[in-house]
Amino acid sequence: MFSDVGGLEILTLIVMAIIIFGPDKLPKLIQDTMGFIRKVRSFADSAKEDIRSELGPEFKDFEFEDLHPKTFVRKQLMGGQDDPLGFKDMKDSLDIRSVLDDKPAAPVTGRTGGVGFEKAAAASSGPPLQPGERPPFDPDAT
Repeated sequence: MFSDVGGLEILTLIVMAIIIFGPDKLPKLIQDTMGFIRKVRSFADSAKEDIRSELGPEFKDFEFEDLHPKTFVRKQLMGGQDDPLGFKDMKDSLDIRSVLDDKPAAPVTGRTGGVGFEKAAAASSGPPLQPGERPPFDPDAT
């Protein structure tokens, strides 16, 4: 929420607070604000505990963060597993750093039984390129 507020903005707010409220009233204002925040937190904690006690013992491990839509969908559709659909293997095989470093990517060995990188390269037309040789350029294809 406040991740985009920099040091200069905070310093400006402090200077403005000192100018507006004065150095005499500022400590009392900070103390009152902190007391209000503590009361709101204690109210929220007691409300959470009341809800947990009303739900019963079968919901003792219930967390309110689980009600966030993203977390709820992840737990309900994917069973709470880290990678039930195998996307981690696919993500690891598509390493962008190897493309940027001009190094060949790791071969894709998926569980789907599809054609791997080696078989697809062998099936392409034309002789294999020599090390350091640039691939042919087709201006009509680009």
